Amino acid sequence: MTELDGRGAPPAAAPAPGRDTTADPGHSAGAPSPAAVSRLRLIVARLYRQLAQASGSDLDLTYAQLSALARTQEHGPLRIGELAAYEQVAAPSLTRTVTPLAAAGLIRKQPDPSDGRSSLVSVTEEGTRLLERIRRQRSELLARRMSRLTPEQSDTLLAALPVLELLLTEQGPEPDAGAGAEPDTRTEPGPDPAAGS
Repeated sequence: MTELDGRGAPPAAAPAPGRDTTADPGHSAGAPSPAAVSRLRLIVARLYRQLAQASGSDLDLTYAQLSALARTQEHGPLRIGELAAYEQVAAPSLTRTVTPLAAAGLIRKQPDPSDGRSSLVSVTEEGTRLLERIRRQRSELLARRMSRLTPEQSDTLLAALPVLELLLTEQGPEPDAGAGAEPDTRTEPGPDPAAGS
């Protein structure tokens, strides 16, 4: 027998945790509350910082340098302009990012055989070893943290992964990566640039 709410109708389902059920003209019904959004943002930012600290000495690379290094490994060899498009920054800014990587022996520049005016960048063996170490150390930290979860908590986390992946991109048309976007000045990290397999 279904429990009724006194008006002859089944009781309304309880809202999901973090859902804002108050009437707010600028807030769509069922959207996450500002407090829930803030909580998720802080969790992501703090976890990223802890992962970055777990990788120990990474030659004091900036976020932009580590991102450029990982992107070059993923897509290289490529031209500076192509790498700048991937990173969504202007080519001169990307050149300033890559120069210290080349000086540290993490990236090599070589002439572009199809265009003598351009050069190609690729990751050196030392750069590859650095990225592998960073990824391994960060994965070890996550594995230790996940081992503390109950089986039910672990299942919940794994089930949430596809949903979290949806947060990595905006819906709608992609921004024009080659339009000379400004350098990344985020105070909180975006997706982990060293997040390879």
